[in-house]
Amino acid sequence: MTLSPLVFKSPAKLNLMLHITGRRNDGYHLLQTVFQFIDLYDYLTFEITQDGSITRSGSRTSVDEADDIILLAAKLLQSKYSISLGLRYSIEKHIPIGGGLGGGSSNAATTLMVLNKLWDLNLDSSELAILGLELGADVPVFIEGKSAWASGIGEDLMPIDLPKPWFVVIYPQIFVSTVEIFASEQLTRNCDPITIRAFLAGGGRNVCEPVACQLYPDIKNAIDWLNQYSIAKMTGTGACIFASFNSLEQAESVTSLAPKHWSAFVVKAMNTNPILEQCETLQ
Repeated sequence: MTLSPLVFKSPAKLNLMLHITGRRNDGYHLLQTVFQFIDLYDYLTFEITQDGSITRSGSRTSVDEADDIILLAAKLLQSKYSISLGLRYSIEKHIPIGGGLGGGSSNAATTLMVLNKLWDLNLDSSELAILGLELGADVPVFIEGKSAWASGIGEDLMPIDLPKPWFVVIYPQIFVSTVEIFASEQLTRNCDPITIRAFLAGGGRNVCEPVACQLYPDIKNAIDWLNQYSIAKMTGTGACIFASFNSLEQAESVTSLAPKHWSAFVVKAMNTNPILEQCETLQ
């Protein structure tokens, strides 16, 4: 068991498409989506303590500690398995909050995966993914750690090997409420199912995008601007927009032209969550 502080990389993701095919009786939407990781990270520092307390200190984040999903994930694991050990943690936040990049889900998954090792629980990924669903529908894909075709409410995952382009990501400096998007009467909830082959051939769209553009004009403006250089799409329920490029030079050139009131950055696609490798080194 490691007691000294350790730092872990918690990556963002993109939804390369997002279809909603129906709705369950409990209100959850049935969907088809494709998750791919990108090399934009939050940095989580963990130190195991002996007193059983779970506390945050010295973090760079606007999230209140009581609402911090890292705290919630650690307490869920601690309570479920009656763990006497505790955790002191901090987070250096780089993934935009409310941007559709999955930062909270990634943080929760990283917490579950790392504490599974540091608290010597020896749970497998399936057990951790079931726990993760209690924290958010996107948590399991970060735990399984592979780019994936997802269905159900996002928890039925099939690994998929995807091209790894450079992406330009634009964050238009607004917070999008996922609840508001999914509650909209304008949201398409009856998409015909799409196959993986059709997606790889260029099919698929994000059905949340028209709703988000209507509610948040800044998103539409960002899509229109980025469409000048490559096909622009929204990830998740927004607010971030992305487009793929074949080279770093192309992506950096476009980023340099972005209006200064947006946050624009270049990332590389990844098909594996690097926390898998980090966890393998833990004792």
